[in-house]
Amino acid sequence: MAIRDYQQKPIPADLVARIVEAGRLTASAGNHQEWHFVVVRDPENLRALGSLVKTGPYIAKSVLAIVVAHEKNSRTGVSDSSRAIQSMLLTAWAEGVGSNWTGFGGLEGVREKVGLPDRYEVLAVLPFGYPARPVKGRKRRKPLSEVASAERFGTPLVEARGDR
Repeated sequence: MAIRDYQQKPIPADLVARIVEAGRLTASAGNHQEWHFVVVRDPENLRALGSLVKTGPYIAKSVLAIVVAHEKNSRTGVSDSSRAIQSMLLTAWAEGVGSNWTGFGGLEGVREKVGLPDRYEVLAVLPFGYPARPVKGRKRRKPLSEVASAERFGTPLVEARGDR
């Protein structure tokens, strides 16, 4: 679930480390690990990131952001970094910390702000924080039959119901 409004409650350092570690331990093509994660906690720097990311002005109100970058010359940098992002988001969510993927291209200003060398391209900025409001309900998703098939497109996928 995308969380865009956060409490001003600090995220414990050990949890921040686990979130970053989840990204670091994510599978990487050829185990090249051509990514870099910059952890930002300073409120002034968070406000600056919020102004640099068009899709994420609410970064300014978060208590933590992770800038996710990959080496520009990497064939698999986008996919590997995307996998790391998902691992970090799920690790945070499991501990009650919300986030959202912001950015996706056009983040040269972010790269410069956090001092990443020219060989890196920023893929995303992930703001984190405890949700300001209770999270209710379930996500609306298409039925499985509309997004998955068995063997060939259009062949119904029969879900196992634990009868094996």
